[in-house]
Amino acid sequence: MNKKSIAIFSLPVIVAALGYFVDIYDLLLFNIVRIPSLRSLGLSATDIDKKGELIIGIQMMGLLLGGIIWGIAGDKKGRLSVLFGSIILYSIANIANGFIQTVPQYAVARFIAGIGLAGELGAGITLVSELLKKEQRGIGTSVVAGIGLLGAVVAYFISREFDWRVCYFIGGGLGIMLLFLRVSVFESGIYKSLEKSVSRGNFLMFFTNAKRFKKYLFSILVGLPTWFVIGILIAFSNKFAKQFGITEEVNPGKATMYAYIAISIGDVLAGLISQVLKSRKKALYIFYAMTIIMIAFYFMQSNKSSAASMYWIAAGLGFATGFWAIFVTMGAEQFGTNLRATAATTIPNMVRGSLPLMLLLFNGLQVSFTYLESGMITGAIVMIISIVAVIFTEETFHKELDYVEM
Repeated sequence: MNKKSIAIFSLPVIVAALGYFVDIYDLLLFNIVRIPSLRSLGLSATDIDKKGELIIGIQMMGLLLGGIIWGIAGDKKGRLSVLFGSIILYSIANIANGFIQTVPQYAVARFIAGIGLAGELGAGITLVSELLKKEQRGIGTSVVAGIGLLGAVVAYFISREFDWRVCYFIGGGLGIMLLFLRVSVFESGIYKSLEKSVSRGNFLMFFTNAKRFKKYLFSILVGLPTWFVIGILIAFSNKFAKQFGITEEVNPGKATMYAYIAISIGDVLAGLISQVLKSRKKALYIFYAMTIIMIAFYFMQSNKSSAASMYWIAAGLGFATGFWAIFVTMGAEQFGTNLRATAATTIPNMVRGSLPLMLLLFNGLQVSFTYLESGMITGAIVMIISIVAVIFTEETFHKELDYVEM
């Protein structure tokens, strides 16, 4: 099989990056406009917290389901089919989101948007990984993530200038504009040369072989710290701030913006570090260590801290968890061409979909512990699980991708 290689900053890589940019804009928009949007629907402060957690959980369940749907489609129908289909779905959902009038409507809109958003990153990373030479994969996928993650920053600044409904309309419009760019992107040569007789996108294959199942499970567990940080520490930074005794108001949307600026920088650096060390795992260990340090700083805040310190710590947490691209790339590299899109699409969305479970643990611990203690215990459990997973995960830096799963 021949692989048509491309340059790191070629059109397919840039288009994949812009696709992820729109994906992240839409994915994080609810976190950013959660409070003003739910307040405009007439909810009290207590209901905003409860309904906000519910809607986030429902959106993540949409991502979980969408990851499976688009992953299978990516291996059965091709990487580009997913990129087109997912954009159309989440663009329509976001435009519809701008018209909602009730919490149930809001939840349905975010669920459908979640399904659509689930396909973008995995298909893009799979396509770029297969088009680039193995020596360039880490940098190429980091470029995709580094540019893409800035979508959260743009979402924050747009939310400062426009009503939350208009923010959703803009997200839908960006997706539709992206469709025109997708037309110029070509399919992966490795995928096109795949023999028709080979089973493609069989999701059950992850569970019918013990070795393959372990690889799949560990690939998911490696990414848990990212969504513990974003989905709990950053998303509810305003509530944590009150528990620390910070008297200034902390804006979760602003904390998200700071975090994602730093994540985009961290993602590019993580790719460069993995290239220098010629190891995905060593880069992960470095960023895990930084994550542990920053989580410790987060919980060391007190009534002497300020909103500004919370934002700076949010940025530190973002930088430390800037291993998202490496994590997704490792997931794609673990499996053969006939399962690669399924793996690369479902793995990050399994991590996103794990947020409701982390929230369940976090809230359940509050029966016996304080709010802050529950956060610390949840973080410790997540980090221990992820470190063990990395230890048992295969190093994939030098791995050739031109093979199939039988």
